[in-house]
Amino acid sequence: MGGRVRAGKAGCITRTPERGGHPVKRAGKSIRTILDHVGETRDDIVMNNRDRLGHRSVGGEDSSVRRSFTLRGVRILVIGAGGREHAILRALSRDPEVTALACAPGNAGTAMIAESYSVDVAAPDEMAELALKWRADLVVFGPETPLVAGAADAVRAAGVPCFGPSKAAARIEGSKAFAKDVMLSAGVPTAHSETVDNPAKLDAALVNFGPTWVVKDDGLAGGKGVLVTSDFDAARAHALKLLEDGHPVLLESFLDGPEASLLCLVDGTTVRPLLPAQDFKRVGDGDAGPNTGGMGAYAPLPWAPEGMVDEVVETVVRPTVEELARRGTPYSGLLYAGLALTSDGPQVIEFNCRFGDPETQAVLAMLRTPLASLLTAVANGELAEAPEPEWEPGAAVTVILAAEGYPGRPRTDDVIGGSDGPGVLHSGTRRRETDGAVLSAGGRVLSVVATGHDLESARQEVYRRVDGVHLPGAHYRTDIAARAARGEVALPGDGDFARS
Repeated sequence: MGGRVRAGKAGCITRTPERGGHPVKRAGKSIRTILDHVGETRDDIVMNNRDRLGHRSVGGEDSSVRRSFTLRGVRILVIGAGGREHAILRALSRDPEVTALACAPGNAGTAMIAESYSVDVAAPDEMAELALKWRADLVVFGPETPLVAGAADAVRAAGVPCFGPSKAAARIEGSKAFAKDVMLSAGVPTAHSETVDNPAKLDAALVNFGPTWVVKDDGLAGGKGVLVTSDFDAARAHALKLLEDGHPVLLESFLDGPEASLLCLVDGTTVRPLLPAQDFKRVGDGDAGPNTGGMGAYAPLPWAPEGMVDEVVETVVRPTVEELARRGTPYSGLLYAGLALTSDGPQVIEFNCRFGDPETQAVLAMLRTPLASLLTAVANGELAEAPEPEWEPGAAVTVILAAEGYPGRPRTDDVIGGSDGPGVLHSGTRRRETDGAVLSAGGRVLSVVATGHDLESARQEVYRRVDGVHLPGAHYRTDIAARAARGEVALPGDGDFARS
């Protein structure tokens, strides 16, 4: 089945002609040469950036009347070092208007398609300085840490267009209590919750919840700060450990129903949803073991009810965006809604202020629209003028290869074979200087992605590709998208349902 598809209203798909891709034109200069030979002033750089992006108003000061932007020779800097960033860079590399890519700090895989820079992602000024020196036309943030630290504010203050929310808006992920307050004010459906910051109040609070108990770290925890358990003692022990570490605890009512992730482009006012996806947080098959940052994902969701995306946009995402704007913290970037599709409809489990990992790897594998044009439209506040995202037919599946010991203390420095195979995206990798071998350097080491005409064919292909990768001690889930491919995922009220 050829061509491409365009998603309008949920469930409505139309085809448009095929369009070929083009390789990225590499800058051809070393990093040191680029940094040492920037002769422009900051104002020169900013004006040249705006000219290349075609970002200019017409009609004097009235910014409501704008000329459509046209990308010309765009240089894009991506911040991050994981499989998500590798997926973003790979999508950008297919855009003929993108002439140079850089990644900071990057990994062994991103270094094959982008220049690499060493940068502290928790240091906003460092990232702003790099954006100026490298003459970036657009900075794209992958992980949440720099956003919560205020890196997007620093980059914008330097005059460089940026894809990612401000520090104030990124609190939607940085503080679960803040997110709950926003949802309450906006009337967004979510689980009943209570924040506990004093161990003396913990037992009384736990009595009001569960079983099943849902215990969350209020702050950032890399997807590993949540415990869902029917064991009171386990819930209490997890909460006490968080409190002892100085982290407030969020207790929530348990939500029934399968989970889904909806990633949305937001430019402050306009919302454009991407394909819905589902990720797998537990480390083992059948959702066994502890939570992780994510062990796999697939997109789209064949079991999702018709109109689900529209409903989530109208009842969850848009009210949240409007409430943040009302508070003086407009949201611009990627807003990720983690959802439970309950018997009472979609309810929010969490918000993230960035592309999900590993959902992004699956979603971008299906994208036909040039990614740079979408990200630039968000950065310029022109998303309403940009075309709707267009999608390949079929499905995509991502499987994470994790190091031995993950999600505890992962084993590192093992040589990886097949790391340049088809569909392989790097997460925790580095290249050994002596012989160029690719080594494991983190817990989630590789993402392997494949597409197919349906979920089952995508599953077969992704596990065939996984078999071509060799990492001593590696482990991965063998059931990513299995129940969905067999038609075994159902909503509450439709018979048996599962979360995976």
